[in-house]
Amino acid sequence: MKKQLDLTLYLVLDPQLCGGIQGMLNTTKIAIENGVTTVQLRSEQELSGKDWYHAAMQLKHLLKDTPVPLLINDHVDIALAIDADGVHIGQRDLPVAVTRQLIGANKWLGFSVSNQQQLDAVEWKLVDYLGIGPIFPTSTKKDAASAIGTAQLAELVKLKQCPAVAIGGIGLSNVTEVIKTGIEGVAVVSAICGQTDIANASQSLLTKIQQAR
Repeated sequence: MKKQLDLTLYLVLDPQLCGGIQGMLNTTKIAIENGVTTVQLRSEQELSGKDWYHAAMQLKHLLKDTPVPLLINDHVDIALAIDADGVHIGQRDLPVAVTRQLIGANKWLGFSVSNQQQLDAVEWKLVDYLGIGPIFPTSTKKDAASAIGTAQLAELVKLKQCPAVAIGGIGLSNVTEVIKTGIEGVAVVSAICGQTDIANASQSLLTKIQQAR
């Protein structure tokens, strides 16, 4: 099935929060059935290369008959090994131009920014979307920058030249104010991963997003 880059509700998988690889698979299956539009594999507690590969392969197989793309965080080698739909990189990873050269023109490339200086330096012709944040304090990314808040997010949204998702501490209590900045979508980790009712968590977030638009 043809994939589409719909950033509305972007799930960032955390193997720790989800309870390992099988937990990530179960979470993903339920989440995409209940509104999640894009999935990224990320691990703050570094998996071995073999574990990354097997987790990514199983996720790709799970998503193959859906329009939901699978993006790999940081690990371009894993993305290429499993022929993932794209890669997401940050400020400390391979340069954007190098990453684009490695993955080619037909895979999606996401790039993280936290402030206007980083936004001004974006190579717009090479990236497909941005991840902007953290918006609120977050405990799921150990090296996250300081929270920028929705006022600064709104300013960055006005300046960006491609679609973007907001990330960092976003959940039911604050997703409305995030979407009202005009951003295309939100990326969440703990708002879905590790929740006792994945279906309800996903549906509730999607409803709030739709109502805020």
